[in-house]
Order: sequence, then structure tokens, then C-alpha cells
Amino acid sequence: MKKLLIPFVLLLFTSFTVSGQDIIELDGVQSMCIAGKGPGQDGAINPYLDRDSIAIVENIGENSFSIRVQYKGEIIKTIAIAKGETKEIDLNKGYELYFDSQLATVGKVDFKEKKG
Repeated sequence: MKKLLIPFVLLLFTSFTVSGQDIIELDGVQSMCIAGKGPGQDGAINPYLDRDSIAIVENIGENSFSIRVQYKGEIIKTIAIAKGETKEIDLNKGYELYFDSQLATVGKVDFKEKKG
């Protein structure tokens, strides 16, 4: 039985790390690039950066924050996310996603491929 448990736990761990889900901690009065500028500059890894994707953003902190979508320096949209709220945001190829906060909070972000 122990021999089966170890491979199962390793498989479970691998599936979580492949999903691309990230927890982002924001200090008060902070803006952070989450996705779109590339490796080494993004707060989270969007495995679909080279094509259209969907960001799933959840506020798991105590305070609200906003997300900002930009393209070539131009703000496309800004969306407020209240405590406990989850939003799906379309990210076209080349779009950048930012988290902006006035108070300390925590967000969770995941990405999925945009179909069609």
C-alpha cells in the first residue's frame, strides 16, 4: 500500500504545479505586473502567453483590489475585485495584466486557453 501512495502523491503534486496557478501577495499601495511582459518580469506564469487566453482572478484576501489590462501602454480596462470575488478576464495575445491595490491583500490567478 505504501508503494502506491508515494507515486500517487508525486502525481498529485505534479498536476498542481503544472496548472500555473499562483498566489500573489500585495502590500499596500502597490502595482504588480502579473502577466504579459515575459519571463523574469511577470508575477505569474501564463503558459498561454503566445496566444489568446483567459485569466481567472480570485480575491482571497481581506481587502479589495483592481486589475488592469493594458496593450502597448494603453489601458484597455480596469476591473475591481471585491473580497471573495472571482472574475474571468480575456487576455488577447500581447495584453498585459496588472494587479493594483491600496491595502494589503492576497489574490489568486490561474490561466486557461481561450478556445475559438
